[in-house]
Amino acid sequence: MAGICWLASYPKSGNTWLRAFLANLFSGPKPAERPVPINELSRYCLADDFISDYARHAGRDAAELSNADFLRLRPAVQQGFAEASKDTVFVKTHNAAVQVEGVPLITPAATAGAIYIVRDPRDVAVSYAHHFQIPTARAVAQLCDPNNILPAGDGLMRRYLGSWSGHLHSWTRAPGLRLHVVRYEDMALSPYDTFAGIVRFLGLPPDPPRIERAIEFSSFDRLKKQETEAGFEDARPDGKSPFFRAGKAGSWREVLGAEDLARILTAHGEAMAEFGYRPETSTAGLNG
Repeated sequence: MAGICWLASYPKSGNTWLRAFLANLFSGPKPAERPVPINELSRYCLADDFISDYARHAGRDAAELSNADFLRLRPAVQQGFAEASKDTVFVKTHNAAVQVEGVPLITPAATAGAIYIVRDPRDVAVSYAHHFQIPTARAVAQLCDPNNILPAGDGLMRRYLGSWSGHLHSWTRAPGLRLHVVRYEDMALSPYDTFAGIVRFLGLPPDPPRIERAIEFSSFDRLKKQETEAGFEDARPDGKSPFFRAGKAGSWREVLGAEDLARILTAHGEAMAEFGYRPETSTAGLNG
């Protein structure tokens, strides 16, 4: 699969987990003897939101570039990613697969395929609130906002998310895109089948020992331990919250209240049902 294979997801849906699995899968000609350090994941996967990549391509200081410049540069930068190797180039993105000011955020000519990770939006809201240090009601509002944007900062460009279901459908309904969708919950409950399915999508021969070792080395407990011991470059720069929080499905039941749940189900109930998320209600009432 020559070209970009996008690792796409709404924030806090398991993208880092997938990147860690792939890094450990491809870390050497034989199954690795120790996990790839989480701060070396960029050796195995690029990202589409680093300002430095666009400034380098433009040959200008980043401070001289406007948001319009960054948009204009996207196709060329992504084509450069695609041509960086004769093999698959993995690129992480949290952007929706939409056009902004006439520019596609995901360049079709540079794209070979995509792996999209979907997670129950109720759990996304809880993790999103924790990561960005905002109230859960605000996190829910952002997941329901078709114009939700993560602002530029800390060396990252503006990221165009949109709502949770809008983001999901921008990828799963993208015409002509070779796509493999995985659920975060299946990564947790049926790891071998789920990750082996990813390996098959990439056109690789089955190698059970290698897959099992990569799953083990990219487990939530391993990643959390690495962050505790060495820090993680993708964590909040202010250190107010760890990147790896709980790593489990269903924690929304203890956090979200009736009002938040009703808002999520109203906005995303159809898409949730499409991917097997039941419209349960919480009795916690902590934020309702």
